[in-house]
Amino acid sequence: EKIRLTGGEPLLRRNVERLVEMLAGIGGLDLTLTTNGALLAKKARSLKDAGLDRVTVSLDALDDATFRAMNDVDFPVAKVLEGIDAAAAAGLAPVKVNMVVKRGTNEASIVPMARHFRERYGQATVLRFIEYMDVGGATHWTMERVVSRNEILERLARRYGPITPLLEKSSAPADRFSLPDGTVFGI
Repeated sequence: EKIRLTGGEPLLRRNVERLVEMLAGIGGLDLTLTTNGALLAKKARSLKDAGLDRVTVSLDALDDATFRAMNDVDFPVAKVLEGIDAAAAAGLAPVKVNMVVKRGTNEASIVPMARHFRERYGQATVLRFIEYMDVGGATHWTMERVVSRNEILERLARRYGPITPLLEKSSAPADRFSLPDGTVFGI
């Protein structure tokens, strides 16, 4: 019923649009893709035309230095934002944007990210804050680096006012919340 193309960077796969087209040809599938966004601006329209329903983009900060430190990549945030623009314009919406929050690295980006996506995209994107977690010891994870869900909610509430939990059931792992103006985000 649902297929998510992930793993490394799926947009590096030669002829990824053909793969999407073949999967879409099965019919009745919810077909999504998770990407770092580096190639999304070039491929968003062709992916939509091939049958992709939605896209999730990883973006941990809006400033290049923090973004590059979090992701060890050699491309600027602007390239990811161009990809998000292209995905929204192509109808791959709502575009989900995943922000891993890591204490001492990007927790100061919580409110700027919320502001950016709220003001620029409205309901065309859903920003999801993800607690920093251990991935098999590969990240040198420690509990001290975790910014908790409650802290994220408190920071957003200080800036925007009361946060309302949305109780609808979804297949997404994130719980959804609403800012007072109706902007939806996930944690």
